[in-house]
Amino acid sequence: MSNESFRDRPAPRHRGNSLFTATLLLAVIVMASLQVRAWWVNQAAAAVAPRAITPRGDLDEDEKETIRLFEETSASVVFITTVNLRRDYFGTNIYKIPAGTGSGFIWDKAGHVVTNFHVIRGAHEATVTLSDQSTWKATLVGAEPDKDIAVLKIQTPPARLAPIKVGESHNLLVGQQAFAIGNPFGFDQTLTTGIISALGREIESVTRRPIQGVIQTNAAINPGNSGGPLLDSAGRLIGINTAIYSPTGSSAGIGFAVPVDTVNRIVPQLIEHGKVTKPGLGINIAADSLVQRRLGKSGVLVLNVLEGGGAEKAGIRPTRQTANGRVILGDLITAIDGKEITDTTDLFRALDTKSVGDSVEVTFERDGENKQLTVELSQING
Repeated sequence: MSNESFRDRPAPRHRGNSLFTATLLLAVIVMASLQVRAWWVNQAAAAVAPRAITPRGDLDEDEKETIRLFEETSASVVFITTVNLRRDYFGTNIYKIPAGTGSGFIWDKAGHVVTNFHVIRGAHEATVTLSDQSTWKATLVGAEPDKDIAVLKIQTPPARLAPIKVGESHNLLVGQQAFAIGNPFGFDQTLTTGIISALGREIESVTRRPIQGVIQTNAAINPGNSGGPLLDSAGRLIGINTAIYSPTGSSAGIGFAVPVDTVNRIVPQLIEHGKVTKPGLGINIAADSLVQRRLGKSGVLVLNVLEGGGAEKAGIRPTRQTANGRVILGDLITAIDGKEITDTTDLFRALDTKSVGDSVEVTFERDGENKQLTVELSQING
C-alpha cells in the first residue's frame, strides 16, 4: 500500500465515543456519591435516634424476693438526726449544731425506736424521720452502752408505724443471705445485700466492754447505716448494724451486727425500766494494769465487796489496809465456772449470759493457795 492511498482514507471517529464515555462515567460517579451521601445521612440519623427496646422476660425469682423484702420492710426503717446545743460567745443565745445521723427501726406501735447507743451518744436532741418523710421529735427511753443499744420514743399515730418483724440469731448459719437497710451518708432507704460471713465474733463497745456473739456480714455497711436492721431472707430482724472494719471508714466488706437475741433481751428492759438489770458478783475490782504490770499476775483482783452482795455472803475477801499501813491483797479471781479469767474482759464475758439469781463457781487465789466458792449473782447498777 502506497503512502498516498493511506492518507486518502477517512480518520476514525473516536472523539464522540470518548465524550459519551466520559459523560457516562461522570453520571455513575455522581450517582455513587449521592448514594454514599444518603447512606451516611441515614447512619447519622440512626446514631441520634433512640435505639429499639430489647424486650426482657420476667424478673428472676430471687430478684422478686429481694424487691418484696425491701417493699415490706423499708417502712420499718427510720432516719435519725441528732443535734447539740451551743451558746454563743456572750452566752445569751443558744444554737443548734448538727451532731450526726444514723439509722434505726420501729420496735412497736407505741412508738419505740431502736438504734445504736453511739448514734445518739452525747446528743441533746434527736429527730426521727419515717419512710413517709414525716419527722418527729424523739425522747430517750433508755440505753445500754455495754451492748451499744438505745431506745427512743416518738409520739406518732400508730397507723403511721410499721414494727419490724423480729427473728432469732442463735440458729443462724454462715452463708445465709443477709440484707441491710439504712441511711449511709444520709441517703435514706438504701438496701445492700450479702451473706452472713461469720458468727460468734466479738467487738468492743463504747464502754470498752466486749459484745459477744456478733454477726459478721459482707452486706455493705457505711457510716449512717449504724442502728439499722440486718435482715434474713424472710425479712426478719437478725441484728443491729453497729460497726465496720475498714482502714478508710467506708465499707470494706466486713460489717458487724449485734445479734437480735441480745437485742430482744435488752430492749424490753429498757422500755420498762430505762436501764438493764445486770448480774454481778457484788465486787469492785482493780485495774488490769495494776494486776498485770505491778503485781505480775493474771486474773481479777477484788478491791472491796458490796454490802449485801453475793460475794460478801459467800465470803470473798477484799483488799484491805492494816493499822500500820500495810496493804493485804484481796482474792484474785482466776476462773468462773471453770473458764479461765485473765483480766476484766474475761470476767465480763463470763457473766454476760448469766442472770440475777444464777450461781457461779468462783476460783480464786488467796495467800498463795487456790480456793473455790459458790457465789449467787446479784443485781448491780450501771
